[in-house]
Amino acid sequence: MSLNVALAMPSHTARAVFPPRSLEPLEPGLNLLSREPIQDFTTPEGRSLLAEADILITGWGCPMIDHDVLDAAPRLRYVLHAAGSVKHHIGDACWERGIHISSAADANAIPVAEYTVAMIVLANKRILQIARALHTTRTDVLAEQLFPDMGNYRKRVGIIGASKIGRHVIRLLAPYDLDVVVADPYLSPAEAAGLGVGLVSLDDLVAGCDVVSLHAPSLPSTKNLIDAGQIERMRPGATFINTSRGELVDQDALLARVENGDLYAVLDVTTPWVLPAESRLYTHPNVLLTPHVAGSLGNELERMAASAVDEALRLSRGEELRFRVKEEDLAFTA
Repeated sequence: MSLNVALAMPSHTARAVFPPRSLEPLEPGLNLLSREPIQDFTTPEGRSLLAEADILITGWGCPMIDHDVLDAAPRLRYVLHAAGSVKHHIGDACWERGIHISSAADANAIPVAEYTVAMIVLANKRILQIARALHTTRTDVLAEQLFPDMGNYRKRVGIIGASKIGRHVIRLLAPYDLDVVVADPYLSPAEAAGLGVGLVSLDDLVAGCDVVSLHAPSLPSTKNLIDAGQIERMRPGATFINTSRGELVDQDALLARVENGDLYAVLDVTTPWVLPAESRLYTHPNVLLTPHVAGSLGNELERMAASAVDEALRLSRGEELRFRVKEEDLAFTA
């Protein structure tokens, strides 16, 4: 029996994430009810598609799936999210009724990890500082005199959070001659050994690493995880990288330490999301700001579509979901 598939997301999300070729693998094993996504579950068109759908493939901006939506979708058994967090559209009703949920968070983690590894390598090589010196002086720059410790050989890199992103960073760093350590209260020594990294406390990590990279989820318990004390513990000349969320960091304390001149920062996320024009983080030479570009953008979006489509194909073959999300996971994930 063929499973019916419907899309649920704004049309602009569908255009960005699901180019026509991305949906071709669904056929003929699955019946795609419409290439046009459901944007509003209350419209006649939306209700008609819901009534026939066994699988919903959702994306950023999908409306909340609550009891009313599920009442209109008697066949629905699976929601496959072609993005990261499911907290914004999966209502309690989905868990209560046993709907199986999947997420493309792992696919979305890959470009964040790639960005992070690129920044780690550049930070240890002191490329950003050397490039700034060259642009400023416009003459020969004696890099080793400016930074005699430049290079990646046996530098210590600290990963805060063995999340999906954190684990991809660890995997991508494996070929480098780096000492990688992790701080994560939910990671056991055996798991750390399996990842090929050392397990240390957060205090020891921030105090002992040349690069500190933040990959913890944004939860009430992680707000200001990197507080003034942790920022003060970072070794002189270290680089702090944040691709997680701005609210995990005491940003005022970070700026004060940066302005002290002995800490560097690579920030893809800040609080607020867009800094006020007068923020000194824009102008300080020790700071590299990027506008939340580490995650999936451009052609990387299609990787998330491929992840959701692959999950649907697994279901059509009677296989288990690869990236199933469980309700109890939500307390520890973004």
